[in-house]
Amino acid sequence: MSTGYSIHVSGLAPETSEDKLNDFFSFCGKLVSVKKAGSEADITFEKLSAMRTALMLNGGTLDGAHLNVSSTSPEAEPKSVLPTGATGATPIGASDSFTQEDKPKAAIVAEYLAHGYVLGDHIIQKAIDLDHKQGISSRFLGFVSTIDQKVGEKVVGENQTVSGKAAEHAATLVAKTREVDQSRGVSAKFHEYYSKALGTPVGQKVSSFYTQTQKQVLDVHEEAKRIAAEKKAAGGTPTASTPTTATDPAAPAPASASASASAVPEKATVADLPPTASDLKL
Repeated sequence: MSTGYSIHVSGLAPETSEDKLNDFFSFCGKLVSVKKAGSEADITFEKLSAMRTALMLNGGTLDGAHLNVSSTSPEAEPKSVLPTGATGATPIGASDSFTQEDKPKAAIVAEYLAHGYVLGDHIIQKAIDLDHKQGISSRFLGFVSTIDQKVGEKVVGENQTVSGKAAEHAATLVAKTREVDQSRGVSAKFHEYYSKALGTPVGQKVSSFYTQTQKQVLDVHEEAKRIAAEKKAAGGTPTASTPTTATDPAAPAPASASASASAVPEKATVADLPPTASDLKL
């Protein structure tokens, strides 16, 4: 019986501890174990999708050291998460929760940048290419669709969506969205962030970022800046959290420093955007 999916990481800096590795790789998904020996480490994830995300980080930077990341588990050929003929814009079913593994790869990379981690544009492009090839999780798309539809019906009107009227009623939407969300007991940081973003002049851009597979490296940097700015405006330092919803409040621990999306320092505090009752992670 499988005990998880593992990667091997080499080239680690002496100051990189197992806790830091846990913080860093928790953006990929739920971890089973982290074991470091010298400048190398073996890390095991609960899900194959998390391991695949971690493999994108080959060549990334942690504590000033360039990481070499490789798989030590057999890996099946990736399958599209979308039905035949569907696109990243295709709404598929309703969903009231999702996990970090369900997020688009580009969104996960944006969270890394927002927390001050250093990832080259080649890694960002790799994430974009994977989303385009495999599609975006139907579970994640369902969650986003549910936010837009349910909140839209309550705030804008029956059969309406938040994104459809966002630019017209930004301030009102933000206030009422929060009210509706909390009253239903489904509040989660991603829910709050996304709903709030829809009520801004760049609402449509944010919506497209999370539901479309067509994007550029600059789009990821811009979303990272929005995530960092939102966290700063909320009065907190970025802290990592495993994406979940109100029903799944588990979240990873923070890393170490801070930073803003594009000009990312060698170290940073893990502050991510999406769902947990207390932290943003996206």
